[in-house]
Order: sequence, then structure tokens, then C-alpha cells
Amino acid sequence: MEQEGKKKKSIGFNIIKNDPTDGHGGFGIGALSLDNVSPVFIDIDECEAFVDIGAMHARSAVEKGIKFLKTKEEVPNGKPYWLVWVTIDRKAEGPYYAGVAACELTVDREIRRGYKSLPEHVNRMDKSMKRHIIVEHMDDKSKKILTKFLKEHSDEMWNLSEQKLKDDLSVS
Repeated sequence: MEQEGKKKKSIGFNIIKNDPTDGHGGFGIGALSLDNVSPVFIDIDECEAFVDIGAMHARSAVEKGIKFLKTKEEVPNGKPYWLVWVTIDRKAEGPYYAGVAACELTVDREIRRGYKSLPEHVNRMDKSMKRHIIVEHMDDKSKKILTKFLKEHSDEMWNLSEQKLKDDLSVS
């Protein structure tokens, strides 16, 4: 039985769709697609990770109603989050985590202000789509949360992922 006011969070990665360009060499060949990208939030304080597709347009539950400022110092009491862009691709053996790029943000609900670097968020989403792994700058606690989340979503996809992802998320 769920506690009142607590919603069960589902793990909802974007599903890999059939290639819309299959069978023809026309428009769209070689274009990057947002179909396989999912925004994963890491709530560091709550030790949890969740997908919120609203982040694709900066309209996630974390971001709603928040005015984002240009420096962290303007939001001294901001709650820390990571927004991790996860791109799923497929190889002969099956789907895997192909691109994983993290960027930070903070949110102070009380004053309805937050910090994030919009150019960094856009660039990291782009890097993820281009199959880059950029997670080495994350804190150890967040790396553990992300690793657990990715493995629980699909151990098979984790196992098929590049060694760089596993190495960069490993904590000593």
C-alpha cells in the first residue's frame, strides 16, 4: 500500500523506435534523433534517480516554477541535482547505454530560484547523443546512485555498455 502523497516513480526510458529512414536514402540519414535520449535526474539528498521527460524542454518537475540564475552563488541554499542525459543505442547483441553525460543544477524551492548553465545542459545532451561518456566530474555518492539506477533498469544494457562508462562511474 502506497503512502498518501507519495507517488510510485516508474523507470521510463525512451524506447528505441524502428529507424524511420530504413529502406531509403533520403532526408534524415545521419541525423541525430531525440527518440533514444532520456533525462535522468539524480536527487543527491534523497539518494534517488528518476526519469522526467519534461526536462527535454526544461519543464521537469524539478525545474517547473523556478527562475534559473547564471551563478551558483546567487542560490546559496540550492538543493543539488544532476541531470544526466542517457542515450540508448543498439548493437548486434542488444541495446546498451551509448551516451551518458551529466550536468549539475541546484534548486531553492523556497525562493523559487535555481542555478544551471543552459549552454552546458544543451552541450551535454548533444554529447550524449553523439555517444560520449561525461560523468567523471560527478561526486561519488551520485555515481553510485546512477550506477544502481542504470543496472536496475537493465542489467543487460549495463553489461553491453562501453567499459569507459563502468570505469568512469566506479567509486573506490
